[in-house]
Amino acid sequence: MITTTDRRHLRRCVDLARTALEAGDEPFGSVLVAADGRELFADHNHVAGGDHTQHPEFAIARWAAQNLGSADRASATVYTSGEHCPMCAAAHGWVGLGRIVYASSSAQLTAWHTEWGIPPGPVRALPITHVVPGAVVDGPDPHLADEVRNLHRRLLGLTP
Repeated sequence: MITTTDRRHLRRCVDLARTALEAGDEPFGSVLVAADGRELFADHNHVAGGDHTQHPEFAIARWAAQNLGSADRASATVYTSGEHCPMCAAAHGWVGLGRIVYASSSAQLTAWHTEWGIPPGPVRALPITHVVPGAVVDGPDPHLADEVRNLHRRLLGLTP
């Protein structure tokens, strides 16, 4: 269940996604939050240069592996504007991060792309729990998913 506190952190992710879009990148943003509510790390997509592994969720996993002990990783929450792709979900699982909360799902993004005539990407969109079966996941957030959809429409030059 997505709480008011979760929604506050998801709002930050959507704002980061907007920042990415305004910088000419794909609109994805993510935040790592400690068990005590402190924001530990925040980032947005950096794939515009051609390296499509530069996702914020992957950056969070790398940062957490280098800067947090296993107990702190397990008790942290990853908030993100869009559900992890399989690459990021795998990194999340290998690093042992805790709960994941997302504003929009991979299924929603796939449906939007289909609606807009965008061909599928080179990696199949899968739910996080298909990649990391034990992951604790909440999302999508109906309050923010439409806003994320509009950011993706803007990326394609479509009017919201």
